Amino acid sequence: MKRYITILMVTLFLSSCTKKEEPITISPQDLHNSIDKIIDIMIHDIFSPPVASRIFAYPNIAAYEIIAQVNPDYQSLSGQITDLKPIPKMDTISGINPQLSALIAHMNISRQLIFSEDKFDVLQDSLFNQWRNVNETEFEASKAYGLKVADHIKDWMNKDNYSQTRTMPKFTVNTDEASRWQPTPPAYMDGIEPHWSKIRPFVLDSASQFKPVPPPAFSMEKDSDFYKELIEVYDISNKITENGDESEEVAIAKFWDCNPYVSVTRGHLMFATKKITPGAHWIGITKIASISTNSNFDDTVFAYTKTSLAIADAFISCWEEKYRSNLIRPETLINQHIDENWKPILQTPPFPEYTSGHSVVSGAAATALTSIFGEDFNFLDDTETPYGLPIRKYTSFNEAADEAAISRMYGGIHYRSAVEVGVSQGRQIGALLDSKIKMKKNSNIAQN
Repeated sequence: MKRYITILMVTLFLSSCTKKEEPITISPQDLHNSIDKIIDIMIHDIFSPPVASRIFAYPNIAAYEIIAQVNPDYQSLSGQITDLKPIPKMDTISGINPQLSALIAHMNISRQLIFSEDKFDVLQDSLFNQWRNVNETEFEASKAYGLKVADHIKDWMNKDNYSQTRTMPKFTVNTDEASRWQPTPPAYMDGIEPHWSKIRPFVLDSASQFKPVPPPAFSMEKDSDFYKELIEVYDISNKITENGDESEEVAIAKFWDCNPYVSVTRGHLMFATKKITPGAHWIGITKIASISTNSNFDDTVFAYTKTSLAIADAFISCWEEKYRSNLIRPETLINQHIDENWKPILQTPPFPEYTSGHSVVSGAAATALTSIFGEDFNFLDDTETPYGLPIRKYTSFNEAADEAAISRMYGGIHYRSAVEVGVSQGRQIGALLDSKIKMKKNSNIAQN
């Protein structure tokens, strides 16, 4: 018996010594799954739309910079976007898997930027154990390099003024002027991120590079342009809801709501209904486009990175204008001067009106995605199905952006100028990104 056990132990030892380690395979779905998990946690943690855009940008840049080192189709962003220096060089003879390093760097930075890190650790630990069991040598080498790059990107990230804005004073509401923004029901929250324009842009030379024209001059005279836009919001809202919530316009408004600050009051209790941000919606569309074109891992990283850069700079540009013009929302004026019982279809978000954030971000993201996947890109947008909303069909990213923009007027939370000027502002940002930043030699990924 002892001899049998000895033979068995020797056999197991020899088999373990001769075990062949397989290469670790990283798929685009691995990246999609990681980003989906981060979005779920961002919804749980209730990040504001501007802050959420930052959470998308830096991890994508880290992953992209690793891919750009080994894929000749791509060009590094160092020296192209503000203050980014070259990442540490990869040791090509150390058995590093670039895709694995890119995903690990992406996950490491994402994890640092959320609050509920423990919720992400479940996915990360599972993947690490899986990869370690496939090829421990390759995993450890790739992890070490991925974390080295992550540290490099985080050092750059930590100099973008975000930390400084956390200590700046809250926005002061000025009710002396009738045109100035005031907090809106039901939560009457303070204006969020009043100092976001101080965040370092990625591609813009400054937050004011695409400073939009001012909104129509405030006036409650019935023949003024401003009053006409105000009454248009009221009239459209009444018209599209006269038969309940069955109209196409109401469906469009709800589909593009993407407001993480929706408050629900029941009796003496108030709680939040958690949703994705507008940036997350466009990141979701990026995923849809990447999957429908069977994009490989490198091309998927590229698509996420370019789109997230557009979204991030769009928020910086838009928020600079919001707190410069500091314009009052339709809900406040309609309740004060036209109909005290009127409520918009969507809950008014807690920041000034002009320009429309959805419009700016959608214009920028759609321009970036069009530069990647082409003009006439048909897709089914199922991003909102987890929130009980149906799939919508689009024939192009620009069609989706235009619908996202007008949805804010249908929802009763923006005037027409904020929508039309906003989407144009966003497209200017997207066009600058496309012309100024060289990323992929053959920049267009054709639709299958």
